[in-house]
Amino acid sequence: MGSHIDPASTSGLRPQRAVPAPEKIDATAVSPIIHRKGLVEYAPTMKQMRDVTLARAPNEPDQLWLLQHPAVYTLGLAARTAHLPRTASRIPVVKSDRGGQITYHGPGQLIVYTLIDLRRLGIGVRQLVRRLEQAVIDLLGQYDILARGDEGAPGVYVGDAKIAALGLRIRNGCSYHGLSLNVDMDLTPFDDIDPCGYPGLRVSQLRDLGISEDINFLGEQLLASIQEILWGQQSMETR
Repeated sequence: MGSHIDPASTSGLRPQRAVPAPEKIDATAVSPIIHRKGLVEYAPTMKQMRDVTLARAPNEPDQLWLLQHPAVYTLGLAARTAHLPRTASRIPVVKSDRGGQITYHGPGQLIVYTLIDLRRLGIGVRQLVRRLEQAVIDLLGQYDILARGDEGAPGVYVGDAKIAALGLRIRNGCSYHGLSLNVDMDLTPFDDIDPCGYPGLRVSQLRDLGISEDINFLGEQLLASIQEILWGQQSMETR
């Protein structure tokens, strides 16, 4: 419906009061919506989060999606043919629109997709990467595990082994994709690739570091750590 008013039809109408501009939202005061999706296929999930990001309104709350994927290799925008798995297997290879190169997802790996309006939060993509890394570092610190990030090779490392990977896409100032944390999974598919494009890069998981907590419990801890470091809040709205 158009907003045009025919001047001939305004006779006798009272002057309209000016509509005040909408107040600017303090992003740190708005809790993200949390979606717990369980085990879901990669390709349709990627399409869904891209569609949500492109269609979102300026005042729409941010979202965090907690999930796992069935076994899948994903190729980021920087991936090359040389990064493909070295041997044939039944594990599918899916082209992704995230940054980075090749990685593996599978059951027993926690994934949090971060659908965030960066402009509203007042941060850039590098700050988002550093904060997501710190959220994982803080979580591992609760179990007395010393972890670190790496500005040259984003992710979280324990010693020289990578335990969490990050890959993001920014559209219209908003992010999607996010991070993966290895919890209790079959790591052998990583042997067939150069994880994140780095030959010889070792990968690790929480189980091998002595953490035997239930993966769903760890997922809640990870969500809480991310929300605390991005929004400074503990409570979450769940859908």
